[in-house]
Amino acid sequence: EVQLVESGGGSVQAGGSLRLSCAISGDATNSPACMAWFRQAPGKEREAVATIDTRSGGTDYAASVKGRFTISRDNAKKTVDLQMNSLKPEDTGTYYCARDSAAGTCATWALGLGRIGYWGQGTQVTVS
Repeated sequence: EVQLVESGGGSVQAGGSLRLSCAISGDATNSPACMAWFRQAPGKEREAVATIDTRSGGTDYAASVKGRFTISRDNAKKTVDLQMNSLKPEDTGTYYCARDSAAGTCATWALGLGRIGYWGQGTQVTVS
């Protein structure tokens, strides 16, 4: 069992920055995995915005956030962070940390909801 706990959400003006952090605990936390940040805007489907392969360090971003968001991991601290810069109102939503439970390509376009084995509780980001 793996537990994910997000922190760092809040309200910010357009053009500002926020940093989200996901603390990982439980069994198998050191096993290779695809970690991701998803977001869900009101009335929209949950979508992956950034992924990171904890073994290779490889990252991938949705087109809507590429160049503005950076995902990173600290294996010693067991955290996965999302640095969000140049925020836009359309970035508003609930952000979820997620870990896959099925093997596959670790990329935003390949990581469907069906592959996610663990979710955090979500943290709200509001950009005005």
